[in-house]
Amino acid sequence: MTGVPASAAGGPPSANGATASAAPGAASDAPTGALQSVASGGPGETKPVRGGKIAAAAVNQASVWNIANLLTMLRLLLVPGFVALMLADGGYDPAMRSLAWAAFAVAMITDLFDGHLARAYDLVTDFGKIADPIADKAIMGAALICLSSLGDLPWWVTVVILGRELGITLLRFIVIRYGVIPASRGGKLKTLVQGVAVGMYVLALTGWLASLRFWVMAAAVVLTVLSGLDYVRQAIVLRRQGLAERAAASEGTEA
Repeated sequence: MTGVPASAAGGPPSANGATASAAPGAASDAPTGALQSVASGGPGETKPVRGGKIAAAAVNQASVWNIANLLTMLRLLLVPGFVALMLADGGYDPAMRSLAWAAFAVAMITDLFDGHLARAYDLVTDFGKIADPIADKAIMGAALICLSSLGDLPWWVTVVILGRELGITLLRFIVIRYGVIPASRGGKLKTLVQGVAVGMYVLALTGWLASLRFWVMAAAVVLTVLSGLDYVRQAIVLRRQGLAERAAASEGTEA
């Protein structure tokens, strides 16, 4: 009823008065934190929800076990199995080499998908940032070293490819204070051609396929060197830009 005092409607005047003075819909529009602050003793006084930190930690811990990270872990687990298959029976058993190729192929396929899934579905984690490049280099390095130790691939090819990979990784860490070097198209093409070339060497190929794999590996080596030089160029440009921005910022601060 309009104009009826809150005390006439029944109940304690203070409680009903507080209810009447509240704007319609205020309870539904107020954020959860505001409601908790009122319940904890008045406006402006906030108290953390009991167990909030534990719940947040549980969510962060669970986020590590996503599909992208699981694919990365699978790739890491495939490395010792791949090496065992490659070196079984002296490394020249066609059946074992075929199984080794299957393990290598699975590792390369997961490499294509885990990064895409992490970016597309917001599954990027600190673990993935560290483990993904390690898994990539572990499977490729294991394959190259096994092939060279068996005499199927010259050691200089292994040294060039692995030296480039380790050198670019170190370069990324050196210039990370100025920014991140993005993956280039040349780098992605290099990874694809490397995977195809190494996969062809893992298989016990003969005839014209054995000749073809030589040229595919030659293309992989050329792309490895060219993409590495391009990353060096990007690192130099990034460092120069970072130094220029710092100098401009210091001049502005002094002014």
